[in-house]
Amino acid sequence: MYDPKKSRDFKHYLKLAASKHRPKQLIEGPISLEVKVYKPILKSFSKKKKAAAEAGQLRPTTKPDVDNYVKGVKDALKNVIWKDDSQVVDLHISKWYSETPRVEITIMPIDEK
Repeated sequence: MYDPKKSRDFKHYLKLAASKHRPKQLIEGPISLEVKVYKPILKSFSKKKKAAAEAGQLRPTTKPDVDNYVKGVKDALKNVIWKDDSQVVDLHISKWYSETPRVEITIMPIDEK
């Protein structure tokens, strides 16, 4: 299956970053996953629009879609943090603007009792 270069690079970077936080044993049970994508504020934004973007009042509606980010994150973290993508049973993803573009990932194992 074809994987575009940008997508491959994103996954490779995530895998490297995640390997620094690798658990001693891969997570095996159900997982809650939160992904926050912070995209760069556009240079064309006015001061007012820039302030609204930083405050979270203006959100990116440009590509890539949020589900494409999730696919990349799940692919990159498989066999680094958890065993299989199917373990993600709770998912929240959002896109924001920021002066410091980044992707924040929070992984919480879900206790089964």
